[in-house]
Amino acid sequence: MKLLPAVVAALAVLALAGCQGPRAAEPAASPAADDDYGVWTTSDEVSPWSGDDDPFGPAIFDYQLGGGYESDAQIVVRDRTEPPGDGPLSICYINGFQTQPGEAELWLTEHPTAILRNGSGDPVVDENWPDEMILDTSTPEKREEILTTMLPWVQGCANDGFAAVEFDNLDSYLRSGGALSADDNQAFATMLAAVATGFGLHAGQKNSVELVNQASTIGFDFAVSEECHRWNECAAYTEAYGPRVLNIEYTDDLRGSIDEICDDPTIPPHTIIRDRDLTTPEHPDYFFKAC
Repeated sequence: MKLLPAVVAALAVLALAGCQGPRAAEPAASPAADDDYGVWTTSDEVSPWSGDDDPFGPAIFDYQLGGGYESDAQIVVRDRTEPPGDGPLSICYINGFQTQPGEAELWLTEHPTAILRNGSGDPVVDENWPDEMILDTSTPEKREEILTTMLPWVQGCANDGFAAVEFDNLDSYLRSGGALSADDNQAFATMLAAVATGFGLHAGQKNSVELVNQASTIGFDFAVSEECHRWNECAAYTEAYGPRVLNIEYTDDLRGSIDEICDDPTIPPHTIIRDRDLTTPEHPDYFFKAC
């Protein structure tokens, strides 16, 4: 049974109340280890992955943020505006710590104080993605304001039939010019994971390898990494999450050849090579290879 929005909001408030200090709150419910990898579940609303029901077996993974398409993949990540994939594990993408391209007006009009500002009062943007503004997670009040916008998005993922959600840009504090800290983002991630769990969704960490040891505290039970081979980070992810790591390497910045990457024993079993823009098969730049 999935919780009603009011109950989910209460979960978020409970997480918020515990985020006043330098560390994020513990999970709302007493965690219990669900496998040998130290991954915890925070709610009876989400069934632990185990045994034959664990989708992170010998499954093909695909990352389809540039547009959904039919494939043989059993694990598929798509944007929240797309329908879920047909496989046993369909993951919903939400940009949890920055604004989505094309949604600047929504935030600037309806939640202007949720945007991180520089000394001149201008929004702080991601230099690699200049159409994405960084959200201000620095105080409990600002985190709650951001959550009011994202909560219905998470509910929408659940209603559409996704099984899990990944929250992107957990590492936005590294691009904040010192205005945000890892503790700020960890506190908001705890709120997001509590909301996802309340709607019956597994919650996934996206990048931020330095926070993998906080997975159980935050409430994450899988990870999506970009270019862990390129940056020698794969071992840290797999030590924290076991086989529940989905890794994407991009053709424009590989460390070695594709064959060398796929033959590297340190990469997660679910590693794919994709074009940077994650285009669909009809696009001339489309590239996909599963290791």
